[in-house]
Amino acid sequence: MSDRFSLHGRNAIVTGGTRGIGLAMARGFLEQGATVTVCSRKQESVDSALAELAELAEFKDGVQGVTAHVGKTEDLKALISTAEDKFGPVSILVNNAGTNPYYGPIIDSDEFAWDKTMEVNLKGPYMLSKLVARRMVAADGGSIINVASVAGQTASPMQGIYSITKTGVIMLTKVMARELGTQGVRVNCICPGVIKTKLSEALWADPEAEKYAASLKALGRVGTTDEVIGAAIYLASDTSSFTTGATLNIDGGMVI
Repeated sequence: MSDRFSLHGRNAIVTGGTRGIGLAMARGFLEQGATVTVCSRKQESVDSALAELAELAEFKDGVQGVTAHVGKTEDLKALISTAEDKFGPVSILVNNAGTNPYYGPIIDSDEFAWDKTMEVNLKGPYMLSKLVARRMVAADGGSIINVASVAGQTASPMQGIYSITKTGVIMLTKVMARELGTQGVRVNCICPGVIKTKLSEALWADPEAEKYAASLKALGRVGTTDEVIGAAIYLASDTSSFTTGATLNIDGGMVI
């Protein structure tokens, strides 16, 4: 069974891969034998992530970092080229980069918040998936994993714009899975609940906020980044060969 989860010979790109859920996924992929290219908008974030991953000494030659803004097409093309130049065709893509610059009612939001959140959370996965999928089809297949959120399945209080973008990511997953299935490309989606990351810090950093977030979950607590790794490895590996268009909630039982 362990061989079915092997990622030896696979090459992955993980956007937003320098911290939080993305960094955890990158580490998991490396441990399963994949080569990995992580990206972030800031060079210092890339350097910090590579230093952390280098501590896994046996994997240091299998990972590289790139600065790229997922909302800019030219940056995405350069990201793909860099990943391919060093490690070969991309067979795993994780669209994890995300932002949430505004908490509050939609009627009080600024146009900037809408445009910024749409650019990073939805346009980025759309553009990068489109570019990588063409290569995957030519290379006899691959796996695209989109990271959405349970906020995309409910009208999340004070996170309306963010929720709308994540609902879009879920539908993007389904549409591309439908279109690409017969061409060997699987597209699936992970929907985390409240996980202890910097992006979700407003929902758990304060003890009362964490207590409230925990109360919404059947398991009675918020999650950690390590608890998302298994889902990513499953969807990236041959173990999920008959799974596409799926939405996998890693939310501690929040949606139920």
